[in-house]
Amino acid sequence: MPDRLVLPSRSGTFGFLLSRLRLRYDSGMQILTVTQVTGYISTLFDADPLLQDVWVEGEVSNFYQSGAGHTYFTLKDSQAQLRCVVWRTQMARVEHQPANGDAVLVHGRAAVYEAQGSYQLYVDEIKAAGAGALAQQLEALKARLEREGLFAPERKRSLPVFPRSIGVVTSPSGAAVRDILHVLKRRFPIAQVIVAPTRVQGDEAPPQIVAAIQALNACSDIDVIIVARGGGSLEELWAFNDERVARAVFASRIPVISGVGHETDWTICDWVADVRAPTPSAAAEIAVPDQDELRQQIEQYGVGLRQAMVQLLSRLRASAEHSRTLLKRFSPRATVDRLRMSLQMLEQRLTSQQKHRLELSSRLLSGSLARLRALSPLATLDRGYAVVLQRDTGHIIASVSQAAPGSAIDIRVRDGHFGAEVQPPTSTRQAKGHRTPASRR
Repeated sequence: MPDRLVLPSRSGTFGFLLSRLRLRYDSGMQILTVTQVTGYISTLFDADPLLQDVWVEGEVSNFYQSGAGHTYFTLKDSQAQLRCVVWRTQMARVEHQPANGDAVLVHGRAAVYEAQGSYQLYVDEIKAAGAGALAQQLEALKARLEREGLFAPERKRSLPVFPRSIGVVTSPSGAAVRDILHVLKRRFPIAQVIVAPTRVQGDEAPPQIVAAIQALNACSDIDVIIVARGGGSLEELWAFNDERVARAVFASRIPVISGVGHETDWTICDWVADVRAPTPSAAAEIAVPDQDELRQQIEQYGVGLRQAMVQLLSRLRASAEHSRTLLKRFSPRATVDRLRMSLQMLEQRLTSQQKHRLELSSRLLSGSLARLRALSPLATLDRGYAVVLQRDTGHIIASVSQAAPGSAIDIRVRDGHFGAEVQPPTSTRQAKGHRTPASRR
């Protein structure tokens, strides 16, 4: 923290300027106007680096705001007073809104207000008195915990994409819990929310915050924890700079989101947590996905899937057509068709040859039958001849010597046969050389 402002004594720069003015007056030299003197003093203020970046501690009095939104007050101690002004744009950004009687620490630049011939402090930051010591204490704790590795990026855990149950460590009556519940219900209403109530300010807050974090870690179904409270001064947020809270967040087996204060507020809890959110509402938004965005993503996935299926089917159809073309080009069907035609021709030729051979064989058989009939004894029988057989042996009697008188014989004629007995030949017929049919002998 810069040293407090030490005002120059009357024997310093201002006294030197007065002595020069008296010298010029006494010697009859040119006299300076009030504007010139005041302007010269203003340049001295502007050129002094201490006065352009100074912290001043004192008590607030005569506090008021103009209709234009600018703030004016007097900063005093037991021996002096200093007029201060805070422009409207700066006042919107200061973390501590002072009131009459407050002990504050202000930062700004000292300058001369030439219209009134006075100097004042143009303030751009206001802290409650004692904030400097707290800031030093905070920096010391932060450095020690950082050396121990509590802020190491490699130990930061990723948050679950679709948390089923969310634990919230905050005050049950503050605006932070209402903002968190509203955001969670709007973005991801299916998530279960478990609020671990605790104080978020004062000496009792740190042990209660630690107990709430430990209680949520004892639950088996908590996916992520939000530690949150609304904005405030450094003193109001001091519970979240407590070392016990930092070590409880570090020891949590469940990922922790810190949403303490406003965007410009940083606490030890923010550094230790797996994810830091600028506000409690932002912590809730980080913890869960947006159901509207999920619906849009699902629709986009559906469109993409349909397009992919159309493209895939198109490629498969083109591949199938290409394969069909190649199959036609290299298909054995043409060869099979040629072989089938050749087989049919061979079958026709074989059938024709077989038919020809059958006809030829039929004609040969007919000729043989004709010749057989011509040579067959049956044909002789048809012409009136007979075949004489020995009855006991069945042998054909071709000579008279084979037919003993009195022997039984069978005589076969064209339409049957009958028996007979051999008789001795008569001499007359035998002498004339006539043959006598067996049936008449």
